[in-house]
Amino acid sequence: MIPRPARYLLRIDDLCPTVCRERWERVARLIEESRIRPILAVVPENWDPELRVSPEDAGFWNRMRTMETAGATIGLHGYLHLAGSRGRSLVPLHRNSEFAGVPLEQQREWIGEGLRILRGHGLDPKIWVAPRHGFDKNTLKALRAEGISILSDGFARIPFVRGGVTWIPQQLWAPVEKREGLWTICVHPNTVSHRQIEKLAVFLGSHSGQFTSVDAVLAGFSPARLNPAEWFREKLALGRMRFSRFKARHWRRRSASRG
Repeated sequence: MIPRPARYLLRIDDLCPTVCRERWERVARLIEESRIRPILAVVPENWDPELRVSPEDAGFWNRMRTMETAGATIGLHGYLHLAGSRGRSLVPLHRNSEFAGVPLEQQREWIGEGLRILRGHGLDPKIWVAPRHGFDKNTLKALRAEGISILSDGFARIPFVRGGVTWIPQQLWAPVEKREGLWTICVHPNTVSHRQIEKLAVFLGSHSGQFTSVDAVLAGFSPARLNPAEWFREKLALGRMRFSRFKARHWRRRSASRG
């Protein structure tokens, strides 16, 4: 059943000790002031130079523990946050990824090590968040083998089961008012603009009562395979997103060639 009025989840990606501290602090304050329970997608051991934005924060892991205690759900956000594979993802929005196309045993090793690192910092990761939406059927097998049965991705309006894993959809990168459905808004603290943070603050101020949590979603839904109508709707939404990104890349290339 499609929830009405709409419900929202907030997901924060690319969290690691070198995340942009000034912008992350602003987002974290919004979370705490609004008393919402987001998904915190944490990179276990960051090797991605693009995520080394601020000096390493000695209090980062304690902040993650505190926010988890307050109701946030910890997500395993890949392993090293690199994109060395060109395998096709089940959510094909990017050409390169960390996991899609990598052999099963290697994926399981990375996922297992990522979980051990986060648990070693006193966290309890419950949900998979693939960097660059990059994961395949082997990823689902590896997740199940390592005891993770939930992921955050997909373009449906309700949670669903696919490949033996429960998918909680993630369809937005900025607040958008919706009439019905479950919508996850993804924010990247390293790149989010001050204007976008202000827009999020306004949206939280007027819609905080519609925000939910992973635990509440799992308690309130009985995820199953999508019915044909919702499956078709999801495919259309994914197609529109891919076309939008294609157009954006095309215009960037044209602008670069004119420059």
